[in-house]
Amino acid sequence: MNERHDTGSSAAMVEVRAVSKVYSLGKQSVMALDAVSLTVGRGEFMALAGPSGSGKSTLLNLIGCIDTPTSGSILIAGQDIGGRTPDELSDLRLNTLGFVFQTFNLLPVLSAWENVEYPLLQKAGMSKETRDERVRHYLGVVGLEHYTHHRPNELSGGQRQRVAIARALATRPSIVLADEPTANLDHKTGAGILNLMKSLNQEEGTTFIFSTHDPRVMEMASRLVRLADGQIIGQGM
Repeated sequence: MNERHDTGSSAAMVEVRAVSKVYSLGKQSVMALDAVSLTVGRGEFMALAGPSGSGKSTLLNLIGCIDTPTSGSILIAGQDIGGRTPDELSDLRLNTLGFVFQTFNLLPVLSAWENVEYPLLQKAGMSKETRDERVRHYLGVVGLEHYTHHRPNELSGGQRQRVAIARALATRPSIVLADEPTANLDHKTGAGILNLMKSLNQEEGTTFIFSTHDPRVMEMASRLVRLADGQIIGQGM
């Protein structure tokens, strides 16, 4: 775990404070988020739900430092991410945040092992022995220890998503951001992926934040946050 995780509020992993995001489309301005405030506790398994265009993916991208707010502030483990340099944001994404995308985003020329290892190669000072241990462990956690040399085109959709989860977890992030992780999976495979992530949440204490349309994700979440037209319209357990 990064040492910065112990700063600030002991319970809050993410604090979103009156965040707005405006996009310019030609001569028009589109309000994707409108003064949204949200706190995500350590170890939560939280779902952001809402129709397309509600702002849930925008909020996920802002928390993930993929985009920047037009106004307001975001704190990750007590640290304000506003005004950080690209290198500092890259370091934050590498050491604190893990990403699971609906399209998997695996590198097609690399094996499952190499895809999981890839972000670890960016970690200065990590030995090959430590990298190998991490990759072996997390491919085992997701049940792919016998598929280490398979490339993405040799794997099923569910297996590719498992590789993506292993890659996200290999850096041992405090927070995993999952954007529609079951959208491209059949019902049975999607249920298996959800159960896997819930187990990891309970066993390793990793905070999960989902953007989803999937009723199964909403039902499994420890908290459901509903958005519409760029605003939070409801929250519940």
